[in-house]
Amino acid sequence: MAVYILKWAAILILAFLAGKLMTKFKMPSILGWLAVGILSGPHALELMPQNILDAGWYKIILMWMQCAFGLMLGSELVWNKLKRSGKALITTTLAQSLGTFTSVSLAFGILFAITKVPVYLAFVFGGIALATAPAPALSIINEFNAKGPVTSTLLPMAILDDVVGIVIFFTINSLVAGKVSGGTVPLYMIPVMIFLPVLIGVIVGFPVGLLLCKTEKKASILAILLSGITVTMMAGWLLNTRLLSNITLNYMLMGVSFSAVFSNMLTPVQLANASNYFSPVLGLALLTAIVDLGAPLDYHLILGAGLYTFIYIAARSFGKYFGARIGATLTHMPDTVCKYLGLTLLPHSGVSLVFTGIICSTLVSAPELVQIIQGTIAAAAIINEFIAVIAAKKGFELANEIQKP
Repeated sequence: MAVYILKWAAILILAFLAGKLMTKFKMPSILGWLAVGILSGPHALELMPQNILDAGWYKIILMWMQCAFGLMLGSELVWNKLKRSGKALITTTLAQSLGTFTSVSLAFGILFAITKVPVYLAFVFGGIALATAPAPALSIINEFNAKGPVTSTLLPMAILDDVVGIVIFFTINSLVAGKVSGGTVPLYMIPVMIFLPVLIGVIVGFPVGLLLCKTEKKASILAILLSGITVTMMAGWLLNTRLLSNITLNYMLMGVSFSAVFSNMLTPVQLANASNYFSPVLGLALLTAIVDLGAPLDYHLILGAGLYTFIYIAARSFGKYFGARIGATLTHMPDTVCKYLGLTLLPHSGVSLVFTGIICSTLVSAPELVQIIQGTIAAAAIINEFIAVIAAKKGFELANEIQKP
């Protein structure tokens, strides 16, 4: 195991250097991280073979990192900030989520009706398309110190988008299971998947907040935060493996709720200091998440991408962009949010691959449908991710929210 850990650490260093190289061409570091992840994975150079990706120690590290970068989102959930735009935020989130679901479902519904594929599969694609991978956009925000209305809207929206995606996808998954044989998550488990991670984070976050209020030393603040993340992750892991092994809890959501609690207990100055001290850990968490995002992707699928893949990418992009634009316009959000928020919502692949694995297990008795889903989403994950990262950075640039060095 020690050899695998050293190899994995070397890959992270290589990804970091590749990210630095990308910045020389005025591109975001994440493109270098993603490329190294893909090239290191089991479908390329096998520096990170499948047995590493499936190893228990690797999954635990990733759970911890997911909790850790959840802090970047949770620290934005300060009540004094949210109460000024809460209604607009919820409306815009629902508009872009439901717009995406409708756009993708309608496009595939028409296509499948013509090609004699079961039309209910169109709603499966719509449910998968809802997912937004927050790590790419967060890495751009972190790298370029993006600040402004688009950034302030995106951060809390990433959390709400996750919740909407879970509810709609797992509802569809359960309904599809009624048509075919195969395992599924019962409808009554959907609230558990949302509220249990939140509850875990809140329970750990409150005592952490009390401790943070009493110290100003950098070492103490870091020790408290790192310990809090570890306790949060371990609590989630124990519940997930011992009591709820048939579902996967959202560890980022645990980190979000954990940090949201203590963020509302600290003064603005205390919170800013804690965020600054934690910044190097956040950078490592994002690097790890992006390399892991790329590792399972098979770049060969780009050559095999067909009509389904391009329809999926186009319909999802259309729904995300115009859904966000309509929602932001209706709620009178700033002009830059109306125009450019949708571009920052395009990154997708990590969550989409998780959703794909779940629905494929549900459709195990219909291998021809599984093949359609796997081929389409896997190819779209690779093509879309590079396009989406560039589009997201462009969105922040057009909104004038990227800070000049």
